[in-house]
Amino acid sequence: MSLRAVALFGADLYRDRSIIRGLGAELDSQSWSYHDSTLPLPEKVLLDRIRRKALARAGVVAGIGDDSAVLRVPAGHEVLVTTDFSLEGVHFRREWHSPDVVGHRCLTRGLSDIAAMGGAPVAAFVSIALPPELLQSWVDGFYEGLLNLAKTFSVTLAGGDTAESSNGVMADIVVLGSVPRGKAVLRSGARPGDRIFVTGSLGGSAAALNLLLSGKRKKLRPGDFPAHFFPTPRIEVGRVLRERSLASAMIDISDGLSTDLTHICEESGVGAEIEAAAIPYGNIGKPSQKVDLRYALHGGDDYELLFTSHPAKRIPAIINGVPITQIGQIIKRKRIFLRKPDGKQEPLNARGWEHFK
Repeated sequence: MSLRAVALFGADLYRDRSIIRGLGAELDSQSWSYHDSTLPLPEKVLLDRIRRKALARAGVVAGIGDDSAVLRVPAGHEVLVTTDFSLEGVHFRREWHSPDVVGHRCLTRGLSDIAAMGGAPVAAFVSIALPPELLQSWVDGFYEGLLNLAKTFSVTLAGGDTAESSNGVMADIVVLGSVPRGKAVLRSGARPGDRIFVTGSLGGSAAALNLLLSGKRKKLRPGDFPAHFFPTPRIEVGRVLRERSLASAMIDISDGLSTDLTHICEESGVGAEIEAAAIPYGNIGKPSQKVDLRYALHGGDDYELLFTSHPAKRIPAIINGVPITQIGQIIKRKRIFLRKPDGKQEPLNARGWEHFK
């Protein structure tokens, strides 16, 4: 029986089975191996399995199975497109992060970008490169984590690509969304006098990562460090802020508060003053402990929303169950300052994550 025949019978029949790799490989019923696969399934079989699990949605006319996906954007809307890498050794490590965590975090990166524009996600595309020795169970876990999050936000996995990697796992996520024409919340809308807000709490993910990097902990329980292992993209909060015209500028906090606030200030041509005492510090571990200021300022990987708002706007204390905290204001001078609890003010430089730094 050829690999083509295997694919036609359906991937679920051969879940976690070993398959001889290579074009034209032949298998018969006597030589079939019924032990857990130590190799990723052949591409066609793997894609068929993913296709069976992917959520269908009205906005996706055609998804996995054709050369290109066909999407339908609601009338009067514009398309949002974002892309992010998730690289082993840079964004995750297999010894620290289970495959479902890697899949969840991979999709979170793209969904958070859509949230920061006030948009609604429609479809995701995942291209993944896998080392040949990787267990198939790891691949299944990756897609389980990704697809569970996709289901939560009614996002269709509409396509992607697979390839063999010579060095580690590499995943590229592309997320498409939509927003009413002319209503996307940009980074460039902040004005002097606007107040600065953040959702949720900051620093929990970076503090957890520091425990792993320092060697103090070889493993962390995801339930004790949810901000790091299972961050929540703030899709609904972003939508409310856009629908009520509450946000003048917005960005998601992926690189750190200091760095992402710098992005808003640079795009808007303004500066900012931040109150250290007002920043909502994250908590980690059991018993729960507050993180240090440096993680809240520079840590990143929070996937919370940072936004500005005109002083005449009334911002709710909670939106969709998520706390909203005012942490400062926009100023005319093109510098960013941090006011310490003792009242002293000092420059706040961007010290968050930056590739090639």
